[in-house]
Amino acid sequence: MIMRVSLAPVKLRPSLDGQAPAFLASEGARVILGNASNLDGLVNPIAPSPSTLFGPRGAALASEEGPLFVSDTGHHRLMIWNKAPAHDGAPADMLIGQPDFESEGRNAKGDPGPATLNVPTGVSVGGDVLAVADAWNHRVLLWHGMPTRSNQPADVVIGQRDFDCILANRGEASAAADTLNWCYGVTIDQGALWVADTGNRRVLKWNRIPTGNGTPADLVLGETDFISRDGNAGRAVADIGMTWPHAVTVVDDRLLVADAGNNRIMVWNELPAKNGSPCTFVLGQKSFSGIDHNIGAYYPTAATLNMPYGVACLGDRIVIADTANSRIVAHERGDLHMFASAGYLGGQPAFSDKGDNRWRSARRDSLCWPYGIAACGRTLIVADSGNNRVLLWNTAS
Repeated sequence: MIMRVSLAPVKLRPSLDGQAPAFLASEGARVILGNASNLDGLVNPIAPSPSTLFGPRGAALASEEGPLFVSDTGHHRLMIWNKAPAHDGAPADMLIGQPDFESEGRNAKGDPGPATLNVPTGVSVGGDVLAVADAWNHRVLLWHGMPTRSNQPADVVIGQRDFDCILANRGEASAAADTLNWCYGVTIDQGALWVADTGNRRVLKWNRIPTGNGTPADLVLGETDFISRDGNAGRAVADIGMTWPHAVTVVDDRLLVADAGNNRIMVWNELPAKNGSPCTFVLGQKSFSGIDHNIGAYYPTAATLNMPYGVACLGDRIVIADTANSRIVAHERGDLHMFASAGYLGGQPAFSDKGDNRWRSARRDSLCWPYGIAACGRTLIVADSGNNRVLLWNTAS
């Protein structure tokens, strides 16, 4: 006997603020990778293969033509498509982290090394450099040149002294300029490397892409020094501290950090140059002291956020993965200020709506806990983690 379970909440509330302006193609994603749903919308068990994904949390296109990199987080591997996939379910060409496409397990069920992974999350490409946040190995792996074969070893490791070490903060109680702890986000921008050092409640910057193992960072945000690792810098939430920073992006010399634990996006109007520099304003909260998801309400609005795990720039818009509201919101780049309302929406029909896949089975234009997002040309790349898939979604014409 098969038991059917309703995906709808006990009580549905009609939308209150009408149809929201769309900035993504109304037909939904042009390409879906990794989806494995039955006709009834229930997700099948996800066995590893060249075309399946399990809870992917990060993805990036090197160019509109490719290659495409996807952190297949639950299978502890990085999937690589040499060219941007053109159809649903396209199989990957290469992988890093497992001996073959049918294997899974942390560090390939063996010892750590330059081609093993444990909960890979953030992915970024800058020029000929690939960076992967190998979160539960407490390190970032760097390839100086795009991988050309499966399990090509990384050239450099950050956060550890070598590829064999995987302890948080190198086994010490305090942090340091050359250690990491659950690092979930990574961004390369204009020759600099930014890392969301999530477990240490901080963001680190390397002014130049490191070429040697264990290179110390040049700048820390979220804490006033490299040693501290307290949530919200050990004080009441304000304009310096962070609780769960998860993603970083740089736009027009502005820095944006997805401070998911405080349900906000921190914005610096100028790239900070000093440790512990305060941000200029936040999105998602009415003031620097606000921390509640959806500012304490169950339903969202155009100005609220609920565990935002991703932030990116798509053309003239700042795009936010509003993860726990199962939606994507976007702001005009020139219209950012404290508690600004988003002007565009994806994944939900209205700003007052929420719900995984709109309380239905997955569709080409629905979302379930979107984690990582990235942009390339007119394409938004979405790690739609709860649906075990990655979406390549065009902007609206």
